[in-house]
Amino acid sequence: MYEGKYPHKRYRLTLAFLKKHISTEEAVLDLGVDNPFSKIMRGEGFDVQNTKGEDLDNDFSSVQNSKANVVTAFEIFEHLVAPYNVLTHIKANKLVASIPMRLWFASAYRSKTDPWDRHYHEFEDWQFNWLLEKAGWEIKDSLKWTNPTKKIGIRPLLRWFTHRYYIVYAERSSKIQTFHN
Repeated sequence: MYEGKYPHKRYRLTLAFLKKHISTEEAVLDLGVDNPFSKIMRGEGFDVQNTKGEDLDNDFSSVQNSKANVVTAFEIFEHLVAPYNVLTHIKANKLVASIPMRLWFASAYRSKTDPWDRHYHEFEDWQFNWLLEKAGWEIKDSLKWTNPTKKIGIRPLLRWFTHRYYIVYAERSSKIQTFHN
């Protein structure tokens, strides 16, 4: 469907999933600064505003003041120390979020040149689901995919059949679950 139009498999699959659940008539707040994918969304007709680079672990003003009824978060939550906090402050009723999944054969991502570009969390799908549900979201649909590389070796081979990305469509739950020990 989008084969060849966008340079990354991740962009093609994310856009297809977004279009499956979100209308271009709906206003979208994309967590994170303006980026190549938010530009793709605009090019596809979505009304997208981005956050301004504030620390979403401490500053929830963008999600609290937004009039958007959809929040998107593509590879953002793994960079937050406490993603639960911003998830509970979102006023929108719909959420489309993706994460890179934890790989058992590779350590968590950490940039060697940028001290802020690191993953505090790399989730398994059940962990991300639990986080969303605990924060008051009900998952309606999800999708996982691999991210093969053209390198040679054991880890590149494992990337051909190990899921790397996970995306969910969720709606604000009418009930917030509580968890007991």
